[in-house]
Amino acid sequence: MTRRLFLRNSLIFASSSFFISSEHSRASSKASLVEKETRKYPSYLELEEKGILSQRIEELNSIYESCHLCPRNCRVNRIKDEKGKCNSTAKVKVSSAFPHFGEEAPLVGKRGSGTIFFSNCGLRCVFCQNWKINIEGEGVEISDERLADMMIRLQKMGCHNVNLVTPSHYVPNIVNALQKAIRKGLHIPLVYNTAPYETLETLQLLDGIIDIYLPDFKFMDPENAAKYSGEAYNYPYFAKIAIKEMHRQVGVLQVNRQRIAVRGLIIRHLVLPNNIAGTDKFLKFVAENLPKTTYLNIMRQYRPEYKAFEYPKLSRRLKRSEYIKALQLANKYGLNRLDS
Repeated sequence: MTRRLFLRNSLIFASSSFFISSEHSRASSKASLVEKETRKYPSYLELEEKGILSQRIEELNSIYESCHLCPRNCRVNRIKDEKGKCNSTAKVKVSSAFPHFGEEAPLVGKRGSGTIFFSNCGLRCVFCQNWKINIEGEGVEISDERLADMMIRLQKMGCHNVNLVTPSHYVPNIVNALQKAIRKGLHIPLVYNTAPYETLETLQLLDGIIDIYLPDFKFMDPENAAKYSGEAYNYPYFAKIAIKEMHRQVGVLQVNRQRIAVRGLIIRHLVLPNNIAGTDKFLKFVAENLPKTTYLNIMRQYRPEYKAFEYPKLSRRLKRSEYIKALQLANKYGLNRLDS
């Protein structure tokens, strides 16, 4: 059982890596990475004040009639309970919600990141670490009102943020619930924790709503994406566009004086055996397209899960040498703001 699944089972709806920062990153441009004291609230509150949030909700809900929230572009009518690749209707389905202490240090702080795990997923990776939730769809359908109450409950429990895990296929529900939560007093940042298999249209509708983007970039090679993630051959194309758009919206990670994230981009990348993820190409892409101060979590915790044993190149754990090589490449490209 994974740590995340253990936490989910034992702490569901209740109160419930290792941070490495180089001396270089600690010394570099601290002032530009710390939240200004004049910042008073997450950006979504301003959209609500201006009436823009209601417009976004209307636009997003209309997408469900011919769903193209993600690059699968299934065009099913989810309002009529038709299901596409993500196996979801227009009613949001949630597996669990609790304070998570295993996320990146700037998200966790002392009181945890308020994670909400959404059921199902449009990517369907053969090595999915949370396959019971993402592929088998473990969870319960709830109303948007109840989802709003979950956000408020996590805030009352002291969480530093609301962390939306695998949210892409439920964006209309999430934004509708957000508005309800705002009217109940929500005022902590939203974390958009995604594959990131996203369309530019959906991300642009989230502009000003999301304060912290947390994409987990999986593949640089279309053939590997197709083979290991449900024929998503176009994953690298859309994921690269998504990363750039996320940075355009929120910039590099900013933290407050308690070193808690308040806004910005954190990129995850799981190093896979036999360089299936294309880690060398990924790090080169980041170095050439984003600031060198971009916050990266180069993850080493891969283990064979779900159907991974059916694929020889994925059927073993990561070698120490493979992970060290990834860190060396990050250093080569001048990417030193790491959480690993």
